[in-house]
Amino acid sequence: MTTKMLKIFSGNANTPLAHEICQYTEVPLGEAHVGKFPDGETFVEICENIRGKDVFIIQPTNAPANDHLMELLIFIDAAKRASAARITAVIPFYGYSRQDRKDKPRVPITAKLVANLLVTAGADRIVGVDFHSQQLSGFFDIPVDHLFAASVFYKYFKAYDKGNWTVCAPDAGSMKMASAYANMLGCPLGMIAKRRKNTIDVEAMNVIGEVDGREILLVDDMVETAGTVTAAAKLLKSKGALCVRAAVSHGVINPLGYERLKEDYIDELVTTNTTAYNDQGLNIVRLSVAKMLAEAIVSIHDNASVSSLFTIKGY
Repeated sequence: MTTKMLKIFSGNANTPLAHEICQYTEVPLGEAHVGKFPDGETFVEICENIRGKDVFIIQPTNAPANDHLMELLIFIDAAKRASAARITAVIPFYGYSRQDRKDKPRVPITAKLVANLLVTAGADRIVGVDFHSQQLSGFFDIPVDHLFAASVFYKYFKAYDKGNWTVCAPDAGSMKMASAYANMLGCPLGMIAKRRKNTIDVEAMNVIGEVDGREILLVDDMVETAGTVTAAAKLLKSKGALCVRAAVSHGVINPLGYERLKEDYIDELVTTNTTAYNDQGLNIVRLSVAKMLAEAIVSIHDNASVSSLFTIKGY
């Protein structure tokens, strides 16, 4: 691995993850100042020479999403104007990804708008983890490396006795992901039908699959208000489930989500550190994706394949 031309920077969204990635790559985190003017405008200054360098900017767009998105866009523009040879935006959590389709009249497709902004700012490549939908990669006219946290979860769950497990999708949108986890863990598959009342409240209506007397693993791409997973867990336990665990790629949990998780319908929530967090003393397991992202960064820098990152050893 040649890292002389490799530079890694981070915005303010998740600096602990950026430092951990740099430990794996053995490349120091680049020096930059990311701050605000008194009126709230974002300001970025790259404090070292990056002319002709391969630049990676690590910045999820978790809350406050607008601030962190603007930081990323301005950081990309600064790197472009500083004559970086290539700019890769490493976005462990891609905000606005839920707005990826026009499902009613007069609404935007904001996930596509954000993709356009990133390309216009000057990004040459995107690295992401568990997009809300697979087709989001197609919103970009530049290369996209879409990584999956499944291998990280598999390493955690492989020590469990899974003989009595059922993997369950908390809604139809998570069915494909749940199916992949069921195959990976060798478990039967189930699904819950839900009805969304509004942006924060959902109603779990029915269960498809073997639940009574089983240990359930709910699989989803993100938890924010925890409405979907807690409603699903409540329904599953009413149907005889012995235990409900949840494996969720992005734990972007807000205050309402933490309050719902305190109700203890979910026996164990396992998520990742794609976003910054403060789990308020709750029993939430955070798995690190730093090694996976570091390996992706090094592979891209060396113009090597990243397909090995999709291989789960022992599966």
